Amino acid sequence: MIVNDPSDPLGPLGDWLSEAGVELEIVNAYSAAGPVPGSLDGVDGLLVLGGSMGANDDEAAPWLPAVRALLAQAVADDVPTLGICLGGQLLAVATGGRVAANPDGPEYGAQLIAKRANAATDPLFGPMPITPDVIQWHVDAVTQLPPGAVLLANSPSCDVQAFRVGRLAWGTQFHIETTPAIVREWAAEDADELEGYDVERLLGRSDAAHEDIAEVWRPFASAWAAVVDDPSSVRPARTLRIATAEPVTDPAEIRAALAAQMQASRPQNMPQNMPWPELPEPPEPASGS
Repeated sequence: MIVNDPSDPLGPLGDWLSEAGVELEIVNAYSAAGPVPGSLDGVDGLLVLGGSMGANDDEAAPWLPAVRALLAQAVADDVPTLGICLGGQLLAVATGGRVAANPDGPEYGAQLIAKRANAATDPLFGPMPITPDVIQWHVDAVTQLPPGAVLLANSPSCDVQAFRVGRLAWGTQFHIETTPAIVREWAAEDADELEGYDVERLLGRSDAAHEDIAEVWRPFASAWAAVVDDPSSVRPARTLRIATAEPVTDPAEIRAALAAQMQASRPQNMPQNMPWPELPEPPEPASGS
């Protein structure tokens, strides 16, 4: 587990994974005493947490290139991977996506996300509720998914909330590892950015949401632990096929298409030209009339 910022620790996520049988090796990347490993040899899974820096902010966080390299290796070698918030953004950048300021602005506090159709067959997101509770705390977002990535969830104010790239790597824009105390610490650190927000209401909603977050995301953590235990159980991601043909707009073409449909819908044994029925001959007029 790569910790990028002391303000974003493992929290309850670490407990859920330990309960599921995962042995955690924590790397505090921000500390000189915790350098990022150069490879994933001997590691069964990789989890990268969030942080206050940007995914491309190498000057402020000089360990980020090493984290991106690990993420790229994990995807290439089919090592089960989960990136959360900054971790998800780093996963996107490491595999060819783009991260920039979220076009619809920052997201803060407890919110709902919505699963997309492709999540139905995903081993982690498939069993999830349609609109699970999450904690948001980000300014940047994934603005372009990596090639071949599958969108799993979004929200009205952020197009990419969760995605899967390769067979075994997942990224989220939101947080599931927080506690009410952690969120309150973030609010204190970001007091200037929250100018104009109803901070007490925001924090009250966040406090209340954590019970629901634990109910929903503890099983998710257990499902990811199962993938770490048995990666061969996961099939490659599948995307729904969407029609991309250009719409027909020419009136003559529309009439021709409708005529063809009507012709095709007729029973095959129906005559094309129905004969007029034969009428009986009129009676002869009576004599003397």
